[in-house]
Amino acid sequence: MAGHSQFKNIMHRKGRQDAMKSKMFGKLAREITVAAKLGTPDPAMNPRLRAAVIAARQENMPRDNIERAIKKAIGGDTESYDEIRYEGYGPGGIAVIVEALTDNRNRAASDIRSFFTKSGGNLGETGSVAFMFDRIGSIEYDAKVASADAMLEAAIDAGADDVVSADSGHEVSASPDSFAEVAKSLESKFGEARKSGLTWKPQNTIAVDDETGEKLLKLLDNLNEHDDVQNVYANFEISDILMAKLGA
Repeated sequence: MAGHSQFKNIMHRKGRQDAMKSKMFGKLAREITVAAKLGTPDPAMNPRLRAAVIAARQENMPRDNIERAIKKAIGGDTESYDEIRYEGYGPGGIAVIVEALTDNRNRAASDIRSFFTKSGGNLGETGSVAFMFDRIGSIEYDAKVASADAMLEAAIDAGADDVVSADSGHEVSASPDSFAEVAKSLESKFGEARKSGLTWKPQNTIAVDDETGEKLLKLLDNLNEHDDVQNVYANFEISDILMAKLGA
């Protein structure tokens, strides 16, 4: 019986992982389609589309799925999605930014507001927390791609604002206006980045206790699992003990 129960647990876990992967592919495809529709369908000429395709490849999204998402935009038969940014405060007064692509603004706003309320937080007006973040272009490379000095030199030549190198890799920051050119320049030297795109970087982070951290992570999980939500950012840090406890 124990073996049978273990098999069922494994199958249940696999089913959940497959469902999560399917949801992730759906979100990636939506971003690719919207990016291709708003600009040119050529990733080489469309920085946003290029970043979306790189993100899809990093998640091992099949090439056919990527091409299908681009063709969907070219064909003009895609749904119309609104880009919306929601801002609010989660448990412990932590600032949260939510980026969404939705075909139903009322549904998205209602669901996201509900998540904040149930967590003990509240959804605010646009701009209510964005001032605590910097909008930047982020380009990441594996550490083995180049030495810290070589990456710094290349980033400076490309017009980047900052470079942070560690054992885990290199992170190059650029302004939103120069992001596309910086990314293109670095790619010509080091190849395709492991991750690239515009992000919200908190100016400062706030440490939270374990109880608040668990509530906050639950809120972020609920937001990330919503079909309309593309990205979630928050200005917090939690203890290594809680991270280990949650298996993160």
